[in-house]
Amino acid sequence: MKETADRQCSVCGNHHPHLAESLGVCPECAGTEQAQPAARIAHGRSRQMFGLPEIPPRSAGGVQCKLCGGECVIGEGERGFCGLRTVREGRLRHIAGTPKRGILQWYRDLLPTNCVADWVCSGSRQYGKHNLAVFYCSCTLDCLFCQNWHFREVDAQRSDGMSARALADCANPRTHCVCYFGGDPASQMPHAIASALVMAERGVVVCWETAGTANARLMERAVRLSLESGGCVKFDLKAYTESLHVTLTGWSNRRTLENFSRATEKISQRPEPPLVIASTLLVPGYVDADEVGRIAAFIARHNPDIPYALLGFGPSFRMRDLPPTSLRHAEAARRAAIEAGLRNVRIGNRHLLGNDY
Repeated sequence: MKETADRQCSVCGNHHPHLAESLGVCPECAGTEQAQPAARIAHGRSRQMFGLPEIPPRSAGGVQCKLCGGECVIGEGERGFCGLRTVREGRLRHIAGTPKRGILQWYRDLLPTNCVADWVCSGSRQYGKHNLAVFYCSCTLDCLFCQNWHFREVDAQRSDGMSARALADCANPRTHCVCYFGGDPASQMPHAIASALVMAERGVVVCWETAGTANARLMERAVRLSLESGGCVKFDLKAYTESLHVTLTGWSNRRTLENFSRATEKISQRPEPPLVIASTLLVPGYVDADEVGRIAAFIARHNPDIPYALLGFGPSFRMRDLPPTSLRHAEAARRAAIEAGLRNVRIGNRHLLGNDY
């Protein structure tokens, strides 16, 4: 394999020390329209590895799924982008993600734990109790830098599913909170909400960690559950520049930003603990301090006190040839976020930070 410094950008022709071979586009070009052809090829290859649709289908005469921002139009026998919806005999069928069947893994995580919001959430003070961690094995995006990509190896059709009621019954008197993540709960939101309703009634705090791509009405229900139970909604803002978001994740961030904006409207109803938290993964070269500044400015326009976590990247999935996020990168990103107007910015995953650049 070539050293990253020897790789040439397919758009500008220049060499760059942080150029992911799978993408073939340097960080300077990644946020431009010219990068999109190469990005489509890169995402197509990453999807082919797991037999998933390369792009959200737009089949003439198909049936539209509105569960996420992709809004696939699925033809007979096709699967939606998340892999969990198909069409048979002209009707939309759900392989998983309904209250009757979710594809997930769960475990008990002793508190306090390394939650994205661990320095501001109520669970950080609940010694002796645990978080019910619910990892959904599906997603609505295709992040080339995915840190949890192994969920793609799960066969949704053959795997044992779990009903929302059965999941809710996993909570016990020592369960302080439940956190839905993955993958992403957006791809199975009806299942997640059904189980969260039961747990909230039993006094469990409901939290979400999501890219925010869910249907707006479903996302509002999720936010309401967190608001009323004392939980938080952790939005993973991967990029602010739409073209860069498309290059890195395969899809637009418009639904994410819209859902984030709506969620912030409820902050005043319960200032503490924080209802809305944001985070960004610092992908070397591609998500730099300037991009973090743009994300932070967007957050600050809604509320400068929204907690913002900057997370260290560990080489993984299709970008495993990049180095770990450097301490210098993380500190520069933190300064940019504060200069953009945010008051509560934290560098998380410090154990992943390196000194390669």
